[in-house]
Amino acid sequence: MDQSTLILSLLFTLTISTTTLFSPVFARTFDTEFDITWGDGRGKVLNNGELLTLSLDRASGSGFQTKKEYLFGKIDMQLKLVPGNSAGTVTAYYLKSKGDTWDEIDFEFLGNLTGDPYTMHTNVYTQGKGDREQQFHLWFDPTADFHTYSVLWNPHHIVFMVDDIPVREFKNLQHMGIPYPKLQPMRLYSSLWNADQWATRGGLVKTDWSKAPFTASYRNFRADACVSSGGRSSCPAGSPRWFSQRLDLTAADKMRVVQRKYMVYNYCTDTKRFPQGFPKECRH
Repeated sequence: MDQSTLILSLLFTLTISTTTLFSPVFARTFDTEFDITWGDGRGKVLNNGELLTLSLDRASGSGFQTKKEYLFGKIDMQLKLVPGNSAGTVTAYYLKSKGDTWDEIDFEFLGNLTGDPYTMHTNVYTQGKGDREQQFHLWFDPTADFHTYSVLWNPHHIVFMVDDIPVREFKNLQHMGIPYPKLQPMRLYSSLWNADQWATRGGLVKTDWSKAPFTASYRNFRADACVSSGGRSSCPAGSPRWFSQRLDLTAADKMRVVQRKYMVYNYCTDTKRFPQGFPKECRH
């Protein structure tokens, strides 16, 4: 265990021994956990707070964010994406901190023509720098039903998961001089917006506004996470498994299968983009 991880672990132990804030894992209601931040009524909380929908039309998209900020945790949300001809639309679902040197953990779902697969775009920003894109075609229709998209974020790594299957891992390689998100608390955000200048086939396919409004749906938000407020972080009672969780052999094998079969872009293999050599983390 490197020094920074040891310090974080000690701070975590101190926090959970002194905090009075407990965060049991259960589905949270959207009316108590989220603020709809833009869209002029296009974001709606329904079914007594159990369902949230975002809509996009020619005039505007919409978005929401959590009321709380988190510093490490396991975040789950079930999404059902825009059905039919969703070309040009982007459903973004991500964690992000504040400021000019922000950290960010991204899912973005790039719409497509009816019958063509969605592209799931992932990225990690550290201190305001991203350029770590990996993209996948999902192995199911993400518009037919709800599926769970998760982020595990602890001092060791960030893991992107789909229906509890790991699809990507970003390791803490600070000992190699690679920044890692560990100090800046993040909110969870989501938005539905028009990006037809680049989202579908590099912008060749434009949004068909005759199909508007486009709607994405959300349910079963769970945050088993340390909540940050006023410069202090309050963590769940006990010793959460996620704080020290790493990929076991079975999970790592599942991730390799997904990457081999469904990954359609990996910055770590893009020789045209990095003719002088790949970023250091690509060696691990």
